[in-house]
Amino acid sequence: MTATPIMSERRVSIIGALLVAIGPVSMALYTPAMTELVRAFGSTESVIKLTLTLYFGGFACAQLIAGPLSDALGRRPVTIAFMAIYCVASIVAVLAPSVEVLMGARFVQGIGASVGVAISRALVRDLFTDDQSSRIMNLIGIILALGPALAPTIGGLMLPLLGWRSIFILMALLGLGVIWIVLFAMKETVIPDRSRLNLPALGRTYRMLLTNPHFLGASLVMGGALGALYAQATFLPFILMDDVGLSPAQFGLSMLAQSGTFFFASLLVRRLMKIYGANRLVGPGLVAIALGSLGTSTLLVWPPSFLHVMIPVATYSFGIAFVMPAMSTAALAPFGKAAGVAASMMGFIQMGTGLVMGTLGALMGNALLAMGILIPLLGAMACAAFLVYRRLGPAVATALPDTPATGPAPILASTGQVSGCER
Repeated sequence: MTATPIMSERRVSIIGALLVAIGPVSMALYTPAMTELVRAFGSTESVIKLTLTLYFGGFACAQLIAGPLSDALGRRPVTIAFMAIYCVASIVAVLAPSVEVLMGARFVQGIGASVGVAISRALVRDLFTDDQSSRIMNLIGIILALGPALAPTIGGLMLPLLGWRSIFILMALLGLGVIWIVLFAMKETVIPDRSRLNLPALGRTYRMLLTNPHFLGASLVMGGALGALYAQATFLPFILMDDVGLSPAQFGLSMLAQSGTFFFASLLVRRLMKIYGANRLVGPGLVAIALGSLGTSTLLVWPPSFLHVMIPVATYSFGIAFVMPAMSTAALAPFGKAAGVAASMMGFIQMGTGLVMGTLGALMGNALLAMGILIPLLGAMACAAFLVYRRLGPAVATALPDTPATGPAPILASTGQVSGCER
Protein backbone atom coordinates (compact mmCIF):
# COMPACT_ATOMS: atom_id res chain seq x y z
CA MET A 1 0.00 0.00 0.00
CA THR A 2 1.41 3.41 -0.96
CA ALA A 3 1.23 6.04 1.78
CA THR A 4 0.48 9.65 1.02
CA PRO A 5 3.46 12.01 1.57
CA ILE A 6 2.82 14.71 4.17
CA MET A 7 3.95 17.41 1.73
CA SER A 8 3.13 17.67 -1.97
CA GLU A 9 5.70 17.61 -4.77
CA ARG A 10 5.17 21.33 -5.33
CA ARG A 11 5.64 22.28 -1.67
CA VAL A 12 8.77 20.14 -1.31
CA SER A 13 10.13 21.64 -4.55
CA ILE A 14 9.60 25.23 -3.41
CA ILE A 15 10.93 24.67 0.12
CA GLY A 16 13.85 22.64 -1.20
CA ALA A 17 14.75 25.35 -3.70
CA LEU A 18 14.64 28.07 -1.04
CA LEU A 19 16.88 26.02 1.24
CA VAL A 20 19.40 25.10 -1.42
CA ALA A 21 19.45 28.62 -2.88
CA ILE A 22 20.65 30.36 0.28
CA GLY A 23 24.23 29.19 -0.28
CA PRO A 24 24.61 30.19 -3.96
CA VAL A 25 22.69 33.44 -3.38
CA SER A 26 25.03 34.38 -0.53
CA MET A 27 27.93 33.76 -2.88
CA ALA A 28 26.39 35.58 -5.86
CA LEU A 29 25.37 38.66 -3.85
CA TYR A 30 28.91 38.92 -2.55
CA THR A 31 30.94 38.57 -5.74
CA PRO A 32 30.24 42.07 -7.18
CA ALA A 33 31.60 43.57 -3.93
CA MET A 34 34.95 41.75 -4.01
CA THR A 35 36.87 44.41 -5.91
CA GLU A 36 35.30 47.13 -3.71
CA LEU A 37 36.36 45.27 -0.55
CA VAL A 38 39.98 45.34 -1.72
CA ARG A 39 39.79 49.14 -1.57
CA ALA A 40 37.55 49.39 1.52
CA PHE A 41 39.91 47.41 3.74
CA GLY A 42 43.15 48.46 2.01
CA SER A 43 43.73 44.77 1.37
CA THR A 44 44.88 42.67 -1.55
CA GLU A 45 43.03 40.69 -4.18
CA SER A 46 44.39 37.41 -2.76
CA VAL A 47 43.10 38.16 0.74
CA ILE A 48 39.62 39.05 -0.51
CA LYS A 49 39.57 35.87 -2.59
CA LEU A 50 40.34 34.07 0.66
CA THR A 51 37.06 35.35 2.16
CA LEU A 52 35.22 33.46 -0.57
CA THR A 53 37.44 30.40 -0.11
CA LEU A 54 36.68 30.37 3.62
CA TYR A 55 32.97 30.60 2.86
CA PHE A 56 33.34 27.56 0.61
CA GLY A 57 35.31 25.77 3.34
CA GLY A 58 32.66 26.31 5.99
CA PHE A 59 29.91 25.41 3.52
CA ALA A 60 31.59 22.20 2.37
CA CYS A 61 32.74 20.82 5.70
CA ALA A 62 29.65 21.66 7.76
CA GLN A 63 27.47 19.62 5.39
CA LEU A 64 29.11 16.51 6.83
CA ILE A 65 27.55 17.44 10.18
CA ALA A 66 24.26 19.02 9.09
CA GLY A 67 22.88 15.93 7.36
CA PRO A 68 23.56 13.42 10.16
CA LEU A 69 22.28 15.91 12.75
CA SER A 70 19.02 16.20 10.81
CA ASP A 71 18.72 12.39 10.74
CA ALA A 72 19.17 12.29 14.53
CA LEU A 73 17.33 15.43 15.68
CA GLY A 74 14.88 16.12 12.85
CA ARG A 75 15.02 18.21 9.68
CA ARG A 76 13.20 21.27 11.09
CA PRO A 77 15.15 22.03 14.29
CA VAL A 78 18.52 21.52 12.61
CA THR A 79 17.56 23.79 9.71
CA ILE A 80 16.40 26.53 12.10
CA ALA A 81 19.58 26.27 14.21
CA PHE A 82 21.93 26.49 11.24
CA MET A 83 20.03 29.37 9.68
CA ALA A 84 20.20 31.23 13.01
CA ILE A 85 24.00 30.81 12.86
CA TYR A 86 23.91 32.20 9.31
CA CYS A 87 21.91 35.26 10.40
CA VAL A 88 24.27 36.05 13.31
CA ALA A 89 27.31 35.72 11.03
CA SER A 90 25.67 38.07 8.50
CA ILE A 91 25.23 40.74 11.19
CA VAL A 92 28.85 40.31 12.28
CA ALA A 93 29.90 40.85 8.65
CA VAL A 94 27.84 44.07 8.52
CA LEU A 95 29.75 45.39 11.55
CA ALA A 96 33.17 43.99 10.54
CA PRO A 97 35.88 46.55 11.42
CA SER A 98 38.64 44.63 9.64
CA VAL A 99 39.12 42.11 6.88
CA GLU A 100 40.08 39.49 9.48
CA VAL A 101 36.65 39.77 11.15
CA LEU A 102 35.01 39.64 7.74
CA MET A 103 36.92 36.44 6.94
CA GLY A 104 35.70 34.82 10.15
CA ALA A 105 32.12 35.93 9.53
CA ARG A 106 32.18 34.52 6.00
CA PHE A 107 33.47 31.17 7.29
CA VAL A 108 30.64 30.97 9.85
CA GLN A 109 28.14 32.10 7.20
CA GLY A 110 29.21 29.13 5.11
CA ILE A 111 28.61 26.80 8.06
CA GLY A 112 25.09 28.15 8.52
CA ALA A 113 24.22 28.07 4.81
CA SER A 114 25.45 24.48 4.45
CA VAL A 115 22.25 23.09 5.94
CA GLY A 116 20.26 24.02 2.83
CA VAL A 117 21.87 21.57 0.42
CA ALA A 118 21.79 18.61 2.80
CA ILE A 119 18.24 19.17 4.03
CA SER A 120 16.68 19.93 0.64
CA ARG A 121 17.93 16.68 -0.88
CA ALA A 122 17.07 14.71 2.25
CA LEU A 123 13.50 16.08 2.17
CA VAL A 124 13.08 14.86 -1.40
CA ARG A 125 14.52 11.43 -0.59
CA ASP A 126 12.39 11.13 2.56
CA LEU A 127 9.17 11.41 0.57
CA PHE A 128 9.81 10.60 -3.10
CA THR A 129 11.85 8.22 -5.30
CA ASP A 130 12.67 7.52 -8.96
CA ASP A 131 10.98 9.78 -11.55
CA GLN A 132 9.14 11.78 -8.87
CA SER A 133 12.48 12.55 -7.23
CA SER A 134 14.07 13.56 -10.54
CA ARG A 135 11.07 15.76 -11.32
CA ILE A 136 11.40 17.56 -8.00
CA MET A 137 15.17 17.93 -8.41
CA ASN A 138 14.52 19.55 -11.78
CA LEU A 139 11.94 21.95 -10.35
CA ILE A 140 14.35 22.80 -7.54
CA GLY A 141 16.90 23.59 -10.24
CA ILE A 142 14.46 25.88 -12.04
CA ILE A 143 13.63 27.85 -8.91
CA LEU A 144 17.24 27.74 -7.77
CA ALA A 145 18.34 29.39 -11.00
CA LEU A 146 16.27 32.49 -10.28
CA GLY A 147 18.16 33.40 -7.10
CA PRO A 148 21.72 33.30 -8.45
CA ALA A 149 20.47 34.87 -11.69
CA LEU A 150 19.17 37.95 -9.90
CA ALA A 151 21.60 38.09 -6.95
CA PRO A 152 24.69 39.45 -8.77
CA THR A 153 22.52 42.09 -10.45
CA ILE A 154 20.97 43.09 -7.11
CA GLY A 155 24.39 43.13 -5.45
CA GLY A 156 25.91 45.14 -8.27
CA LEU A 157 23.14 47.75 -8.06
CA MET A 158 23.15 47.95 -4.25
CA LEU A 159 26.90 48.45 -4.08
CA PRO A 160 27.14 52.02 -5.49
CA LEU A 161 23.88 53.10 -3.82
CA LEU A 162 24.11 51.62 -0.32
CA GLY A 163 27.65 50.30 0.07
CA TRP A 164 28.99 46.81 0.64
CA ARG A 165 27.55 46.45 4.17
CA SER A 166 24.00 46.56 2.77
CA ILE A 167 24.66 43.26 0.99
CA PHE A 168 25.13 41.49 4.32
CA ILE A 169 22.00 43.14 5.74
CA LEU A 170 20.07 41.62 2.83
CA MET A 171 21.63 38.21 3.58
CA ALA A 172 20.48 38.44 7.22
CA LEU A 173 16.95 39.22 6.05
CA LEU A 174 17.02 36.26 3.66
CA GLY A 175 18.09 33.99 6.51
CA LEU A 176 15.20 35.18 8.67
CA GLY A 177 12.86 34.54 5.74
CA VAL A 178 14.05 30.94 5.46
CA ILE A 179 13.51 30.41 9.20
CA TRP A 180 9.96 31.73 8.83
CA ILE A 181 9.28 29.32 5.94
CA VAL A 182 10.60 26.36 7.95
CA LEU A 183 8.47 27.28 10.97
CA PHE A 184 5.20 27.73 9.10
CA ALA A 185 5.39 25.71 5.87
CA MET A 186 7.84 22.83 6.29
CA LYS A 187 6.67 19.67 8.07
CA GLU A 188 8.97 17.22 9.79
CA THR A 189 9.69 14.22 7.55
CA VAL A 190 11.58 11.89 9.91
CA ILE A 191 11.16 10.55 13.43
CA PRO A 192 14.23 11.89 15.29
CA ASP A 193 16.56 9.19 16.62
CA ARG A 194 19.31 10.49 18.94
CA SER A 195 21.03 7.11 18.87
CA ARG A 196 22.27 8.07 15.43
CA LEU A 197 24.60 10.66 17.03
CA ASN A 198 27.40 8.12 17.08
CA LEU A 199 30.69 9.50 15.78
CA PRO A 200 32.48 6.16 15.22
CA ALA A 201 29.45 4.84 13.34
CA LEU A 202 29.27 8.08 11.35
CA GLY A 203 32.91 7.68 10.37
CA ARG A 204 32.23 4.13 9.18
CA THR A 205 29.20 5.39 7.26
CA TYR A 206 31.20 8.02 5.41
CA ARG A 207 33.93 5.49 4.66
CA MET A 208 31.30 3.15 3.22
CA LEU A 209 29.85 5.95 1.08
CA LEU A 210 33.27 6.80 -0.32
CA THR A 211 33.84 3.17 -1.30
CA ASN A 212 30.37 2.65 -2.82
CA PRO A 213 30.96 2.84 -6.59
CA HIS A 214 27.46 4.02 -7.50
CA PHE A 215 27.47 6.82 -4.95
CA LEU A 216 31.02 7.88 -5.73
CA GLY A 217 30.51 7.79 -9.50
CA ALA A 218 27.31 9.85 -9.45
CA SER A 219 28.73 12.27 -6.87
CA LEU A 220 31.89 12.87 -8.91
CA VAL A 221 29.76 13.64 -11.96
CA MET A 222 27.95 16.22 -9.85
CA GLY A 223 31.23 17.43 -8.37
CA GLY A 224 32.73 18.10 -11.78
CA ALA A 225 29.54 19.78 -13.00
CA LEU A 226 28.47 21.93 -10.05
CA GLY A 227 31.98 22.31 -8.65
CA ALA A 228 32.78 24.40 -11.71
CA LEU A 229 30.08 26.93 -10.75
CA TYR A 230 31.66 27.42 -7.33
CA ALA A 231 35.18 27.67 -8.76
CA GLN A 232 34.05 30.16 -11.41
CA ALA A 233 32.68 32.39 -8.66
CA THR A 234 36.27 32.87 -7.50
CA PHE A 235 37.62 33.71 -10.96
CA LEU A 236 34.89 35.57 -12.86
CA PRO A 237 34.69 38.80 -10.78
CA PHE A 238 38.36 39.55 -11.40
CA ILE A 239 38.33 38.46 -15.05
CA LEU A 240 35.23 40.44 -15.99
CA MET A 241 35.91 43.54 -13.88
CA ASP A 242 39.71 43.75 -14.05
CA ASP A 243 40.57 42.16 -17.42
CA VAL A 244 37.41 42.87 -19.44
CA GLY A 245 36.69 46.18 -17.66
CA LEU A 246 33.09 45.79 -16.48
CA SER A 247 31.70 47.83 -13.57
CA PRO A 248 30.15 46.00 -10.57
CA ALA A 249 26.64 46.69 -11.93
CA GLN A 250 27.64 45.46 -15.40
CA PHE A 251 29.21 42.38 -13.85
CA GLY A 252 25.96 41.64 -12.03
CA LEU A 253 23.99 41.89 -15.25
CA SER A 254 26.53 39.79 -17.12
CA MET A 255 26.01 36.86 -14.76
CA LEU A 256 22.51 36.50 -16.19
CA ALA A 257 24.24 34.73 -19.09
CA GLN A 258 25.22 31.96 -16.68
CA SER A 259 22.14 31.68 -14.48
CA GLY A 260 19.70 32.56 -17.26
CA THR A 261 21.04 29.75 -19.42
CA PHE A 262 20.74 27.33 -16.52
CA PHE A 263 17.14 28.48 -15.96
CA PHE A 264 16.21 28.04 -19.64
CA ALA A 265 17.87 24.61 -19.77
CA SER A 266 16.04 23.49 -16.61
CA LEU A 267 12.70 24.40 -18.21
CA LEU A 268 13.69 22.46 -21.31
CA VAL A 269 14.76 19.47 -19.22
CA ARG A 270 11.38 19.46 -17.48
CA ARG A 271 9.69 18.94 -20.85
CA LEU A 272 12.21 16.44 -22.17
CA MET A 273 12.04 14.27 -19.04
CA LYS A 274 8.39 13.52 -19.83
CA ILE A 275 9.46 12.10 -23.19
CA TYR A 276 12.88 10.54 -22.58
CA GLY A 277 13.25 10.24 -18.80
CA ALA A 278 15.97 11.89 -16.73
CA ASN A 279 18.72 9.32 -17.32
CA ARG A 280 18.83 9.75 -21.11
CA LEU A 281 19.48 13.48 -20.74
CA VAL A 282 22.78 13.09 -18.90
CA GLY A 283 24.77 12.30 -22.06
CA PRO A 284 23.71 15.47 -23.96
CA GLY A 285 24.35 17.49 -20.82
CA LEU A 286 27.91 16.20 -20.60
CA VAL A 287 28.46 17.06 -24.27
CA ALA A 288 27.52 20.67 -23.44
CA ILE A 289 29.85 20.60 -20.42
CA ALA A 290 32.67 19.31 -22.64
CA LEU A 291 32.05 22.09 -25.21
CA GLY A 292 32.00 24.71 -22.44
CA SER A 293 35.25 23.31 -21.09
CA LEU A 294 36.87 23.45 -24.51
CA GLY A 295 35.75 27.06 -24.98
CA THR A 296 37.07 28.05 -21.56
CA SER A 297 40.47 26.54 -22.33
CA THR A 298 40.89 29.04 -25.20
CA LEU A 299 41.37 31.77 -22.56
CA LEU A 300 44.93 30.43 -22.39
CA VAL A 301 45.68 31.50 -25.95
CA TRP A 302 43.24 34.31 -26.86
CA PRO A 303 42.67 37.57 -24.97
CA PRO A 304 39.41 37.72 -22.96
CA SER A 305 36.32 39.59 -24.04
CA PHE A 306 32.82 39.43 -22.59
CA LEU A 307 31.56 36.93 -25.18
CA HIS A 308 34.78 34.93 -25.13
CA VAL A 309 34.37 34.39 -21.38
CA MET A 310 30.61 34.06 -21.02
CA ILE A 311 29.64 31.90 -24.02
CA PRO A 312 31.64 28.92 -22.67
CA VAL A 313 30.36 29.65 -19.14
CA ALA A 314 26.76 29.64 -20.40
CA THR A 315 27.32 26.43 -22.38
CA TYR A 316 28.70 24.70 -19.29
CA SER A 317 25.70 25.89 -17.25
CA PHE A 318 23.33 24.58 -19.92
CA GLY A 319 24.86 21.13 -19.51
CA ILE A 320 24.61 21.16 -15.71
CA ALA A 321 20.81 21.47 -15.88
CA PHE A 322 20.67 18.26 -17.96
CA VAL A 323 22.96 16.34 -15.62
CA MET A 324 21.65 17.37 -12.20
CA PRO A 325 18.21 15.65 -11.87
CA ALA A 326 19.30 12.12 -12.75
CA MET A 327 22.67 12.18 -11.00
CA SER A 328 21.28 13.69 -7.78
CA THR A 329 18.68 10.93 -7.63
CA ALA A 330 21.20 8.22 -8.58
CA ALA A 331 23.67 9.15 -5.85
CA LEU A 332 21.07 8.82 -3.07
CA ALA A 333 19.05 5.92 -4.50
CA PRO A 334 20.94 2.97 -2.89
CA PHE A 335 20.54 4.25 0.67
CA GLY A 336 16.84 4.14 1.39
CA LYS A 337 15.66 6.75 3.84
CA ALA A 338 19.07 7.46 5.42
CA ALA A 339 19.22 10.41 3.07
CA GLY A 340 20.76 13.00 5.37
CA VAL A 341 24.18 11.35 5.58
CA ALA A 342 24.40 10.52 1.87
CA ALA A 343 23.16 13.98 0.84
CA SER A 344 25.75 15.59 3.12
CA MET A 345 28.62 13.66 1.59
CA MET A 346 27.39 14.40 -1.94
CA GLY A 347 27.19 18.11 -1.11
CA PHE A 348 30.65 17.97 0.45
CA ILE A 349 32.09 16.45 -2.72
CA GLN A 350 30.50 19.17 -4.87
CA MET A 351 31.53 22.09 -2.68
CA GLY A 352 34.86 20.51 -1.82
CA THR A 353 35.69 20.20 -5.50
CA GLY A 354 34.89 23.88 -6.03
CA LEU A 355 36.87 24.77 -2.89
CA VAL A 356 39.98 22.89 -4.01
CA MET A 357 39.89 24.37 -7.51
CA GLY A 358 39.14 27.88 -6.19
CA THR A 359 42.07 27.60 -3.76
CA LEU A 360 44.40 26.35 -6.50
CA GLY A 361 43.28 29.26 -8.66
CA ALA A 362 44.02 31.74 -5.87
CA LEU A 363 47.50 30.22 -5.45
CA MET A 364 48.13 30.63 -9.18
CA GLY A 365 47.59 34.37 -8.73
CA ASN A 366 46.19 34.74 -12.26
CA ALA A 367 42.43 34.35 -12.66
CA LEU A 368 42.62 33.89 -16.46
CA LEU A 369 45.20 31.12 -16.15
CA ALA A 370 43.19 29.42 -13.40
CA MET A 371 39.95 29.61 -15.37
CA GLY A 372 41.55 28.26 -18.55
CA ILE A 373 43.13 25.26 -16.80
CA LEU A 374 40.93 24.31 -13.86
CA ILE A 375 37.42 24.56 -15.32
CA PRO A 376 38.26 22.21 -18.23
CA LEU A 377 39.73 19.78 -15.70
CA LEU A 378 36.41 19.76 -13.83
CA GLY A 379 34.51 19.14 -17.08
CA ALA A 380 36.81 16.24 -17.89
CA MET A 381 36.26 14.83 -14.40
CA ALA A 382 32.47 14.90 -14.83
CA CYS A 383 32.64 13.13 -18.20
CA ALA A 384 35.12 10.48 -17.00
CA ALA A 385 33.11 9.76 -13.84
CA PHE A 386 29.95 9.22 -15.88
CA LEU A 387 31.69 6.76 -18.21
CA VAL A 388 32.74 4.75 -15.15
CA TYR A 389 29.27 5.05 -13.59
CA ARG A 390 27.58 3.65 -16.73
CA ARG A 391 29.65 0.47 -16.51
CA LEU A 392 28.48 -0.34 -12.97
CA GLY A 393 25.01 -1.66 -13.78
CA PRO A 394 21.90 -1.18 -11.60
CA ALA A 395 22.35 0.14 -8.06
CA VAL A 396 21.54 -2.21 -5.16
CA ALA A 397 19.82 -1.03 -1.98
CA THR A 398 22.50 -0.63 0.69
CA ALA A 399 22.12 -0.35 4.47
CA LEU A 400 24.40 2.16 6.15
CA PRO A 401 26.73 0.71 8.83
CA ASP A 402 25.26 0.39 12.34
CA THR A 403 21.88 1.75 11.18
CA PRO A 404 18.61 0.10 10.18
CA ALA A 405 18.34 -0.54 6.47
CA THR A 406 15.86 2.26 6.10
CA GLY A 407 17.63 4.81 8.32
CA PRO A 408 15.43 7.26 10.23
CA ALA A 409 11.77 6.45 9.90
CA PRO A 410 9.98 8.79 7.49
CA ILE A 411 6.65 10.35 8.38
CA LEU A 412 4.51 9.63 5.33
CA ALA A 413 0.95 10.53 6.25
CA SER A 414 -0.56 13.59 7.84
CA THR A 415 -2.04 11.33 10.50
CA GLY A 416 1.46 10.72 11.81
CA GLN A 417 1.71 7.20 10.36
CA VAL A 418 5.30 5.99 10.25
CA SER A 419 6.60 3.70 7.59
CA GLY A 420 9.96 2.00 7.49
CA CYS A 421 9.69 0.55 4.01
CA GLU A 422 10.39 1.84 0.53
CA ARG A 423 7.46 2.94 -1.53
